[in-house]
Amino acid sequence: MAFEDNLYCDFSGTATKAVAGKDILLAVFNATGDKLLAVAGQQGLTINRSKDSIEVTSKDTKGGWKAKIGGMKEWSIDNDGLYVGDDESHRTLTKSFDDDEFVCLKVINQKTKEAMFGGLAIVTDYPIEAPFDDAVTYSVSLEGNGALVDLTTENADLMPGEDDKGGEVEG
Repeated sequence: MAFEDNLYCDFSGTATKAVAGKDILLAVFNATGDKLLAVAGQQGLTINRSKDSIEVTSKDTKGGWKAKIGGMKEWSIDNDGLYVGDDESHRTLTKSFDDDEFVCLKVINQKTKEAMFGGLAIVTDYPIEAPFDDAVTYSVSLEGNGALVDLTTENADLMPGEDDKGGEVEG
């Protein structure tokens, strides 16, 4: 009898399956693709997914309602936090921005050590703010090139600070 038949500790509810935002990290691969780097100083992360709609209404559309079908899809990621300029992750993002190079990114759940999404993106916006009375912060906008791949059913278990065999790496 587990948990006294869930008499007072019911682990099947929705709240027990919710994910805390603090556990979700944006990571980028270094230029050679052999090292996954959690973006240092993260505080916020937004994954944007959208689709165009194409109107296909004609004079014989029933009831006078517009008709639409799905068009092209796109995705982007917005990330912000405390700026740690000498961290390899920020050096990688800066190089990508300066050189118009794509960056391979991965969104992970650091608590469960599970991959969520991955894709190729271009850095389109990377401001750094240095207010008089607060910490230096950054925000970065990454626009996807191709699909944002759902990694929840894939074997993409590499986490920041590990090599491709699951061992820890230095630096």
